[in-house]
Amino acid sequence: MLWPYLVLYVYIFTLSLILIFSIGQAYLIYFYLQKKPQTPIIQNQNLTQLPIITIQLPIYNEMYVVAQLIDAVCAINYPIQKLEIQVLDDSDDECYTLVQQLVQTKQAQGYNIQHISRKINTGFKAGALQHGLQLAKGEFIAIFDADFIPEREFLNQLLPYFTPNVGMVQSRWEHINPNYSLLTQVQAFALDGHFTIEQSGRNKAGLFINFNGTAGIWRKTCIIDAGGWQHDTLTEDLDLSYRAQLKGWKLQYIETLSTPAQLPATLNAFKSQQHRWTKGAIETSKKMLLPIWKNKQLSFKIKLFATLHLCSSYNFLLAFISILLSVPVLYIKNQQVIKPFYFEFISVFLVGFLVLFVFYSVSFFSKRKGIKYFAALFPAFVSMAMAMSFHNSLAVLEGIFGFKSPFIRTPKFNIHSITHNKYVNQHIHFTFYIELILGFYFLAAIYLSFYYHDFGLLPFHTMLCFGFFSLVYYSLKHRFRMS
Repeated sequence: MLWPYLVLYVYIFTLSLILIFSIGQAYLIYFYLQKKPQTPIIQNQNLTQLPIITIQLPIYNEMYVVAQLIDAVCAINYPIQKLEIQVLDDSDDECYTLVQQLVQTKQAQGYNIQHISRKINTGFKAGALQHGLQLAKGEFIAIFDADFIPEREFLNQLLPYFTPNVGMVQSRWEHINPNYSLLTQVQAFALDGHFTIEQSGRNKAGLFINFNGTAGIWRKTCIIDAGGWQHDTLTEDLDLSYRAQLKGWKLQYIETLSTPAQLPATLNAFKSQQHRWTKGAIETSKKMLLPIWKNKQLSFKIKLFATLHLCSSYNFLLAFISILLSVPVLYIKNQQVIKPFYFEFISVFLVGFLVLFVFYSVSFFSKRKGIKYFAALFPAFVSMAMAMSFHNSLAVLEGIFGFKSPFIRTPKFNIHSITHNKYVNQHIHFTFYIELILGFYFLAAIYLSFYYHDFGLLPFHTMLCFGFFSLVYYSLKHRFRMS
């Protein structure tokens, strides 16, 4: 029979590719631990010498959070005569009138704030940013999404990092609702890993990093030199970041400076965000990989890690294939139709899981303490991350085959009244039913482990069962709670 060998070879192949990405993550851990944080070159600038700054607030139907955003931005400590605020409003509901009133109130208080809207929202967020850029008077452009609440000293803290060749400075995201549910705890856990190890590790090693779409400042000439905001991908921030760095600009990430933001509170909101990030990364990889490898001024190390960075979303598809095949692999192993050596060899891939454990251990304990909390949260994170691989695999395939889809915003909540939101999609998506089936699929895998008295994959299948049934639970919970 050929099919057992085919299943096993595909399984080993996907695990091998995942291991390559894991080794790349291990190097980022090394870079993060080896290098000291960067300190600003310029200190204590005189306020009279500060440049004009334009703050852009791209919004679309954000009635629950737009007031706190505008209040926070207007409260930023910066000379009012050198601060321009653009509310780039593509709203098509009552949010538009609300923003109009808020802007008029701030204008009466003396703020240079403008309510800018377009007749047609071509390009969605990227189009709005580019439209605002053409009107902006500032030498620097700060950007905040609707669910962010910048600190008063945000501009004064980040501006000193702009040496002549620096085109963008990014702050770390902080979370204002991490303990709302297990779903938000898992999101915070994952994002902390990105902002601690990945962004810092790449930055400290001199590798390409990316703007995270918000809570950062761009030099206007850098955006223009890189070709401006483009909307041929769903991740315009990642796209612009790479185009700017290919032009020779440096991007800086400052881990010690944070900007509070809201985590998606419902599963559908989280899924829409993950779909956009995943698919956009695939689109950007297709657009940027060839220019990166053609650039003769870049070192091999930069090209290699840029490739791993841009292609990291493919891991979702690889992970889903491997977890799906793990059940037939368990069956094949116990039918004894293939030599045991092959199954012993598979244990090598536990290295990848070890790297994952170290990655998030370093991230977690660099910011806080609590071994018990980590011991409970890490398995939950792995469970839900693996379960999300199915949903994200669909986004990977859409990106690979060029399936076009609109920019779907992530619904924002008033965290003091989180039970209702008119923007939340309350429909049960078809993926719900597949995730339910997959939950039972891995429940059957748990039964097989006991049937064969083969417990090597039992922890793995238990986490998968928990992960998929958790997605089912949150789908139903948020469906009925938001009704």
